[in-house]
Amino acid sequence: MGFPRHACRRSEAPAPRPARRAPRAAAGGALIAVCLLATACAQPAEEAAAAPPAAAPAASALRPAGGVQTGIASFYGPRFTGRRMANGQPFDPHSDTIAHRNLPFGTVVRVTNLENGRSATARVLDRGPWIRGRIVDVSPRIARDLDMVRSGIARVEVVPLVEVAEAAD
Repeated sequence: MGFPRHACRRSEAPAPRPARRAPRAAAGGALIAVCLLATACAQPAEEAAAAPPAAAPAASALRPAGGVQTGIASFYGPRFTGRRMANGQPFDPHSDTIAHRNLPFGTVVRVTNLENGRSATARVLDRGPWIRGRIVDVSPRIARDLDMVRSGIARVEVVPLVEVAEAAD
């Protein structure tokens, strides 16, 4: 019992195989394009570090913009000094910085300690706080202005502000 000879016969030439280089070349080209785009959009580290955060405008040039929030504020501990904030800049404990979960970066706010009435003007430059029940983290400088360093937390009111020149438009 055997197989017929024609079943085992090899063809004269192997069937041509489709080329597989085209998809690989396209994927490689796409990867290079993405890398070039990413490097073109990035700014050098020296440029990012050189731009200090803008100081909050004078309180007299601002007016409330609505969206008042009341809750608990805490302040950044010393271990955050120099760490990169969500906006890419290093944290400076002497700045007028606050962290807020969803106000846009650069928003100027007035933070008022509801226990003693002291207030300070600050700018949103970071995201947080990530502890339940807290609405803002403030820099140590703002914490001193609000007289909340000893307690570590305070019940505050946060009022977003707009510049008067913008309000006239």
